[in-house]
Parts: sequence; structure tokens; C-alpha cells
Amino acid sequence: MSIEVKNLVKIYGEQKAVNGISFKVNKGEIVGFLGPNGAGKSTTMKMITGYLQPTSGNAVVCDVQVNEHPISTKQKIGYLPESNALYVDMYVREYLEFVAEVHRIQNPKNKIQKTIEQVGLTPEAHKKISQLSKGYKQRVGLAAALIHDPEVLILDEPTSGLDPNQIIEIREVIKQLGQNKTVLFSSHILQEVQAICDRVIIINKGTIVADDQLSHLLKKVHAGEVILELKEDVDETIFNQIANGTRINQTTWKFKTDHPEELKKQLLTISLEKNLNILSIRSDSSSLEDVFRSLTS
Repeated sequence: MSIEVKNLVKIYGEQKAVNGISFKVNKGEIVGFLGPNGAGKSTTMKMITGYLQPTSGNAVVCDVQVNEHPISTKQKIGYLPESNALYVDMYVREYLEFVAEVHRIQNPKNKIQKTIEQVGLTPEAHKKISQLSKGYKQRVGLAAALIHDPEVLILDEPTSGLDPNQIIEIREVIKQLGQNKTVLFSSHILQEVQAICDRVIIINKGTIVADDQLSHLLKKVHAGEVILELKEDVDETIFNQIANGTRINQTTWKFKTDHPEELKKQLLTISLEKNLNILSIRSDSSSLEDVFRSLTS
């Protein structure tokens, strides 16, 4: 078990930012950690990394108690915080040399070059950090998180400020890293999470409201839909035998179903029997956005 969170609580004054949450993440998993602003995502990540002490409960990283051995756990974690604080007066390579020295990396020159290439920093590696765009500054932060080859990656909004091409590149980096590392990352770009993750954890008001495989969540929240569009107006009773059907207009029907392919076959059979002219028949499944809104709104 790479990450284990046990009854984690964080209280600020009278506000309970994190309310007794528990979850586990295994090696090789890429898990999306989602929630609206103020839900407790960043606070939880800071407690897992040892940058913030919990009010109660504990986190375990690679079988090491974070509260008892904060330095040892930091050696096993690569952390990209949401704020991504950098020493902007330093050059990119100079900054990564500094980070490598902190981690006591052997042969740092080769490791720095490999990490620069890995996150796509090569064109800007000769510049001062202050001269970089927000997207490239984000890559510097990611490089700093990766340079000591950690077992666990905690990434808080890793694609923030990146353009669409850069997002795709970083997405591929994260996928590759997830083959032999544990990755827990947060994002407000739900399509990004859906493209990378098999599993998501959703937190709302300090409490976990979902923790499941993405495919299971998409099925649980609401049924998919099948849209049938005909060429001509037909009797509105023609599809009464099919449950959960709604007539949208004279030629279009919408049906909710857990089994869209079976329903499409049924609709085709009826249409052939009644000699109906079909313009289109398509299924629209639930998206992660639908799941997120239903659990956090």
C-alpha cells in the first residue's frame, strides 16, 4: 500500500476543513482527487505530504507514518503544490541543481538533464525562472517533484496554466509515471481526469462522497440516454411499450436506460416493423461532469 489515509481530520477554529476521511491508493494507480473549491483537497494533500499537521488521524506513505517520520516520508514523495512556489531569480538548471542537492542525489547532472527532457523543459532550460510563462513554471515545479525519483507523486493541479498541447504532453508524462509509481492528483479539468484515471475520489465539504472506479461511478449516477430521430411525424403512442421514454418534438424521442445497446436494437426492431424512416439513433452516456455535479451541488 503506497498511500493510506486513516480518519484524517483538520480543524481551523470552528471550521472542519477535513472531516475524518479514509482511503487507500495502491502502487501503480493514478487516482484523481476531485472536489469543489474549499472541499478539502489541498488540505488533505498537505497532510499526506507532511507539510501540514492533522488535528487527528494519520497518513501512511510506503508503510511509514507521516506524523512520526516526516523527513523519511518526504524522501518518498514528489509534491507539486497548487501554489508552486519557485525561486524565480534562479535559472532553471540552477534551481534543479539546488533541489537535487537537497535530496542528496548522486550524479545530479545526468538526472537533471533526464528530468528536463521528461517534462518538456528543454527549450527553456537556459532561462531564469522569472522569464518563463506560467505553463513552463508549472513544468519546473513538476521537474522538482520528479527529480529524486519518488515512489509516490502528489500533484495539486499539475496542468494549471498549460495550453491544450502542453496539457496533452503532461498527461502522457503522468500516464507513464503511473506505470511504476503511485499518483494522486487533483484537477478542475474533469476531461483531464477522465482521460488519465481509472479511479476517482470525490470530496465535498471535508467528507468523501465517492471513491470508486470511474466506470462504476458513471453507471451509478444516472442512466445513459438513447436519442431516436425519425424522418417524419408518427403516432406518439408507437413507443409506449418502452419505459422511460420522452417525446422531445414531433420526430425525436429520448429514452433513459442502463443498457443502451439493447435498447437501440429494440428501437430498430420496432422501426422496421412499423416501416419508420430513421434519421439517427445514438446513445449519450453520463460524463464525469454529471457525476461531479450530482455529488457536490
